Amino acid sequence: MAKSIAIVGGGPKAYIPDLKSFDHEERIWIGADQGAEVLLEHDICPDVSIGDFDSVDQASLEKIKERSIQFSPYPNEKDETDLELAINQALNWNPEHILLFGVTGGRIDHSMANLQLLYPLLKKGVRCTIRDHQNQVELAAEGEHTLKADHEFPYVSFLPMTLEVTGLTLQGFYYPLQNAHLPYGSTLCVSNCLIHNTGTFSFRSGILLVIRSKDLTNRG
Repeated sequence: MAKSIAIVGGGPKAYIPDLKSFDHEERIWIGADQGAEVLLEHDICPDVSIGDFDSVDQASLEKIKERSIQFSPYPNEKDETDLELAINQALNWNPEHILLFGVTGGRIDHSMANLQLLYPLLKKGVRCTIRDHQNQVELAAEGEHTLKADHEFPYVSFLPMTLEVTGLTLQGFYYPLQNAHLPYGSTLCVSNCLIHNTGTFSFRSGILLVIRSKDLTNRG
């Protein structure tokens, strides 16, 4: 079992944080299409490079082939996106946690599809986090969850991803809640923050998108 796998997609490079700060010996790195190029630019050799590689030029493709431990090319016409191929590859290692970089920004259809890929991972019991220079995003199922204060990402928002979320309770937050009902489309829980070192959120049913973020003026 791999404890943590990081996948880098081909989203706009300006949205991707410094990947070396996430690099350690136990982490497996997968580059999806242009994400493999990004890894090399961050001086990280991909454990796996996968996709149709239609977003890189021939010179970059040769470098990816040369420096990847495993190179898995696919045709342009396929049912899965490059990111989905990378996630399926990651699941072969039975990871506890998957980190996704380079999957936000740019085309909104790609960003929305990538957010939706969190759902099947949630159902499989695999924690998955989308990370860019301004946001950290996860899905949460019903139950009680603990959040630790994070000075890099001070704001916390909760968005319903199902038709409703019931019984939402927030403790340790600037705007507390008790047994609240969130219908789909509600903005009630946008831009909250913790007032203690830890806080909890719990709910009875539904799925929440938990977004931790910062303003660009606070970019670290």
